[in-house]
Amino acid sequence: MNLKDIHNVYFIGIGGIGMSALARYFKFINKNVAGYDKTETPLTRALSENTIAIHYQDNESFIPSVFKNVENTLVVYTPAVGETNSEYQYFINHNFQVKKRSEVLGLITKDSFCFAVAGTHGKTTTSSILAHLLKETGTSLTAFLGGISEDFNSNFLLEGTEYSVVEADEFDRSFLRLTPNVACVTSMDADHLDIYGDSGELEKSFLDFTKRLKPNGKLFVKSGLPLEGITYGIEDDSDYCIRNIKIEQGTYVFDLGTPFSVLKGVKFNKPGRHNLLNGLVAFAMAIEAGSPPHRLAGALATFKGVERRFSYKIKNEEFVFIDDYAHHPTEINAVFEAIAEMHPEKKVLAIFQPHLFSRTKDFGNDFALSLSRFDSICLLEIYPAREKAIPGITSDWLLGKILNPSKKIIQKEQIISEIKAQKPDVLVTMGAGDIGLEVNKIKKELSYAY
Repeated sequence: MNLKDIHNVYFIGIGGIGMSALARYFKFINKNVAGYDKTETPLTRALSENTIAIHYQDNESFIPSVFKNVENTLVVYTPAVGETNSEYQYFINHNFQVKKRSEVLGLITKDSFCFAVAGTHGKTTTSSILAHLLKETGTSLTAFLGGISEDFNSNFLLEGTEYSVVEADEFDRSFLRLTPNVACVTSMDADHLDIYGDSGELEKSFLDFTKRLKPNGKLFVKSGLPLEGITYGIEDDSDYCIRNIKIEQGTYVFDLGTPFSVLKGVKFNKPGRHNLLNGLVAFAMAIEAGSPPHRLAGALATFKGVERRFSYKIKNEEFVFIDDYAHHPTEINAVFEAIAEMHPEKKVLAIFQPHLFSRTKDFGNDFALSLSRFDSICLLEIYPAREKAIPGITSDWLLGKILNPSKKIIQKEQIISEIKAQKPDVLVTMGAGDIGLEVNKIKKELSYAY
């Protein structure tokens, strides 16, 4: 398929974070863009403000007529919507070109120098740091991000077409559609077992991804992962390594070792050792674009962050409110450790919304262990996303596994009253569902109290 012959691009599930970035791209290059999603969100409203027509009923009669021309229309869908969607069935039955988001990303990026960020955790932050570094060093790039960068206030950046930055998503084996020049793997923890069945199959898929590199491509691998590549780590013998870490006024200051030199006194503002690793591999990848190391080090210090990735919403001497996308036990542990490092000896209340019945079932014991580390835990009901309920798998079931006695289940409308009753020093909200829509309400209400 030649994208130059496409005039119309229709999205099924246009409100997804990755889908909306693609929609912005096609709108930017002057294609007709429209789409469907089941729920109106800030992302869909932002697309509508960019004159992209969106409707919220799954009904083929709502598809604008211009998008029913099979000759010059591309249909992009996300597996999160499902193939039972009636609009999806309409396009399939009428022989349209219907492609997954990952396939389209592969088509867009195949003629550029492609950086692909893979891993069960850290993709969005790493790719956002990489895009920031490349932009700050004057690189011609297009970036498709899985979150809203606070540096660009967007999940899409177009500063040229020579280089591209994409997230290589392991869900549904989507990353096997990409052919990157440079890739990294940040982590390979078991996840998406509804797709893979077991962790061995997931690891095999990552190995298959590494074989997708173009000739003479380079692979960066976090130290300790069972893959061959250029290694990166903290306080070890990796090819790229962070050493001598200090914390000065909430900022990391460290030495950054490369295969060529050591940069002293590098600064990075995002809390958490996991974020230090994300910054390190983004730095290493950016060197492959020819960016000068000293300029990259300076740009690292100015990275603002990504919405819902350890995002400070309130931060003063009396009270701290942090919001994070964490939805896997490993990510929850990383959030806990970052809070403990940056806000030691503080009373922490965690409000967590489990995401997916299958993930809650597969990692119930691990979730319980990670959540038990906080001083107090409140659980919301499980966010189902694309799934149907699994009998017996509920937030009450998970609550029973948590050893910490300071625990309870609450409803969304109880969040603010519960926070006020508990009066924590640090509040953290976590989850990949719609808990993110509660954050501004919490911030607005608590800003008056602190």
